[in-house]
Amino acid sequence: MTDLVNHPPHYTAGAVEAIDVIEGAVQAGPTPMSGYLQGQVLKYVLRMWLKGNPLQDAQKAQWYLNRLINQIQ
Repeated sequence: MTDLVNHPPHYTAGAVEAIDVIEGAVQAGPTPMSGYLQGQVLKYVLRMWLKGNPLQDAQKAQWYLNRLINQIQ
């Protein structure tokens, strides 16, 4: 049985769960908001081929990335 709450298939595809990648990456963020935005970008990019609408996930990732870029400038 698939655990859709704790280990949904679109987060667990591949050798490492998306949450583990995200947690490792955002630790270096200079602010909590920067880390959050980076995490959102990663979340959408890491699972974009697995949910049935890759264009929408790419656009969501781009939306968060644009916010992150604006925050950094």
